[in-house]
Amino acid sequence: MPPPRFSIFAFALLFGLSLAEDPAISYVYELSYVTASPLGVPQQVIAVNGIFPGPVVTATTNYNVEVNVFNRLDEPLLLTWNGIEMRRNSWQDGVLGTNCPIPPQWNFTYSFQVKDQIGSFFYFPSLNFQRASGGFGPIVIDNQYRIPLPFATPDGEFTFMIGDWYTQNHTVLRSVLDSGKELAMPDGVLINGKGPYKYNSSVPDGIQHETVNVDPGKTYRIRVHNVGVSTSLNFRIQSHKLLLVETEGRYTSQTNFTDFDIHVGQSYSFLVTMDQNASSDYYIVASARFVDEEVWQRVTGVGILHYSNSKGPASGPLPVPLTDVSHPWTVMNQQRAIKQNTSSSGARPNPQGSYHYGQINITGTYIFRSMPPTIINGSLRATLNGVSFLNPSTPMRLADKHRVKGVYKMDFPSRPVDSRPPRVGSSIINATYRRFVQIIFQNNDTKVQSFHIDGYSFYVVAMDFGNWTEDRKGSYNNWDAIARSTVEVYPGAWTAVLMSLDNAGVWNLRVENLDRWYLGQETYIRIINPEENGKTEMGQPKNVLYCGALKSLQKQQVHSSASSLLNGNLILIFSFLMVLLASVC
Repeated sequence: MPPPRFSIFAFALLFGLSLAEDPAISYVYELSYVTASPLGVPQQVIAVNGIFPGPVVTATTNYNVEVNVFNRLDEPLLLTWNGIEMRRNSWQDGVLGTNCPIPPQWNFTYSFQVKDQIGSFFYFPSLNFQRASGGFGPIVIDNQYRIPLPFATPDGEFTFMIGDWYTQNHTVLRSVLDSGKELAMPDGVLINGKGPYKYNSSVPDGIQHETVNVDPGKTYRIRVHNVGVSTSLNFRIQSHKLLLVETEGRYTSQTNFTDFDIHVGQSYSFLVTMDQNASSDYYIVASARFVDEEVWQRVTGVGILHYSNSKGPASGPLPVPLTDVSHPWTVMNQQRAIKQNTSSSGARPNPQGSYHYGQINITGTYIFRSMPPTIINGSLRATLNGVSFLNPSTPMRLADKHRVKGVYKMDFPSRPVDSRPPRVGSSIINATYRRFVQIIFQNNDTKVQSFHIDGYSFYVVAMDFGNWTEDRKGSYNNWDAIARSTVEVYPGAWTAVLMSLDNAGVWNLRVENLDRWYLGQETYIRIINPEENGKTEMGQPKNVLYCGALKSLQKQQVHSSASSLLNGNLILIFSFLMVLLASVC
């Protein structure tokens, strides 16, 4: 029996409402290999419930979410939830520092609350370069009904999962990196798992492209996620304005753009009004940025926006971005223009601007410097502050709970140390609970990098070219900086963020560019409340998986299929509804 094509249990919301203070919603996801040809070349991709990209996880603020993940791959798997803060619950984060991998043919149920969050996010496999083969999908967290949107309700909604793509799968790509080489130019850009529309003769025949059908005069919300390997992309819709309204869980001041740079791991929402005359269809374009764009012309994704009254197909050259990467100030200014909508409500009724982050005293500084990859102990490695992270075989939080010693060291340098040669190690940051810190991401590499911190949103208060110095604090935006979880750092530049360390746990800090991440450009922040009483951090979940030094504690799993599990839950829910109906009658 094939895996179920739908992910949400019918009536799961009703079932959750009867058992918990906050509503609950459940999904069953089966990750497996399928054959697809997004760029015209048959290849193995990772599908979720047979779909590439995967289905959407939809919830509402404060919902409890369960996702039962079945691993049908031939290697271990973890899913991580980019931008979901997992309040008090790093056990569900889906990265090696906090979770043992799901072995092949096993399943694991993630259980977390989307506490005080709204907005656009995505999930993806966090191990072994697997995201380069798929396994990703969108996450949408809706406002509660009592909290209005800061804009008129759109007439519809679309999601675009964009990203650079290789016709070789993740196992081949990581073998290239393991051999000490850098990855070559990608083979293209996908939009929702599909290749480019044949806009000129360079595009082969027979490639399936994405088409979005719209009605004239209507306004649609579009959510765009860069889920690619390592390429920043410029997104645009021919002849249409993109009104920016949200990024990674915060409503923004509403600004129109003709095109917009979306870096690896970032998510945005725009409103787009269908106000053109529909003389033809219109191009949807996602093209490579901060590269030689003539050489990288093939690294372009093209879809079609089709009005219901369109008079013909799209034709002619693609629209070009108005922002010119040869003038980096103009490119950076676009990102600087992203401000928080301080008057609108977010996940809570109070205005987003009611948290006066700029008035809080900074009690700690971390400077994380990235450099080009280098050879350490005969292997190509990427570093932060001269340390290339090596994930221990026992997850760090699990080691803490079971008092396993020697798994990691809390000696990660808070600033670059030029006097020491680069090294490989399981070094993490021992941070102080509830401190308010500034973090400086200093990019001395040659490519744009996106930095992400699990478990948190941070305020992006400044960015500039050159090296950060203490006197640059005077340039910080202390009023309406956007709060988000993934921020770009341009080569030869820095980005400063402010963050309150109020979410206890062990949290991954990483570069989202897969090649650098795979080569070790990450660490963890350990934030433990010394007076922990069960209120600031949840305990180890009952279904925890064991590995490494604790593998002897792992019981053998009784395997069941996703289909049989789904059927069993439907029977349970149906029985519950019958009892409920009988009590009403």
